[in-house]
Amino acid sequence: MQTHVKPVTPETLAEGGALIRAGELVGMPTETVYGLGGNALDARAALRIFEAKGRPADNPLIVHVAAVEEVAPLVSAVPEAARRLMRAFWPGPMTLILPKAACIPAEVSAGLDTVGIRLPSSAAARGLIRAAGVPIAAPSGNRSGRPSPTTAAHMLEDMDGRIPLILDGGPCEVGLESSVIDATGEVPVILRPGGVTPEMVERLLGSVRVDEHVMSPLAEGDVVRSPGMKYKHYAPKAKTVIFDGAAERVIAAICARYDEAEAAGERPAILGFDEHDFGGRTRISLGSVKRPQDAAARLFGALRELDERGETVALCEAVEATGIGLAVMNRMARAAGFDIVQT
Repeated sequence: MQTHVKPVTPETLAEGGALIRAGELVGMPTETVYGLGGNALDARAALRIFEAKGRPADNPLIVHVAAVEEVAPLVSAVPEAARRLMRAFWPGPMTLILPKAACIPAEVSAGLDTVGIRLPSSAAARGLIRAAGVPIAAPSGNRSGRPSPTTAAHMLEDMDGRIPLILDGGPCEVGLESSVIDATGEVPVILRPGGVTPEMVERLLGSVRVDEHVMSPLAEGDVVRSPGMKYKHYAPKAKTVIFDGAAERVIAAICARYDEAEAAGERPAILGFDEHDFGGRTRISLGSVKRPQDAAARLFGALRELDERGETVALCEAVEATGIGLAVMNRMARAAGFDIVQT
């Protein structure tokens, strides 16, 4: 199969919609990351998504809609807290876990009685959903375990020859996958952090809980209730280690580990902030330490750059785990297999 990359236009959105209706998969730009889209009401399309990604079938898919009114047929109930979250944060980088309706195939929900629903703010994504005439199930458009794609070129690296079309909408604005919030209980639970932060939810609803596995791996046999909860995710080929603590100690520890790795014949690189001096050692920028949203937008591109350059060791500065920084640390920790050094 030849994979075509085409800019987003009314004509290519119509082409993509026709492919979705025919059971094919389409690379879909969103404000978070590029998604691998298929008909969310078609079990065979869901299986194609798992096959193209090499993704375990116990990992549920997120269903994307183009308008709030499209949610009701897909779920059996919408709690009041979920309605308030929708009004506040949709369209945007937030997925809500709700009780699913019978029309959602078990292959999409990974056999769970719930489904994740999202209304993206990306006009291109909503245009494709409208063109398809069906909700679109779309996990991140990378091979399973690899860093998520934030450009069409990233997605082509992983999906070339696997899908017929990638719609190029330019670089993703947010750069990390959506927040996933379980809205089925009395207190909403953040299963995967993202652009809608715990602080934002708490200000709106008065209470929120962050799942214990946001910053720790699932135990063997635990049910995967949300995408992004697997032990190792988003990983480059390079051995990845995170350093956390006071900036001075982190910089010193990273430099020492860098020199050890280089002496051992490895090719190390540092994922660090612009304000910090690493003495001329190879560094890939995470932006300003004062702007954690920089790290959010750059992280996946930086992890892919490691592979492009052939680096074998990645030494990462931690981000303060508040606001969007929690989402950055969640992705970074999973990329590193939770190898975090406290300095």
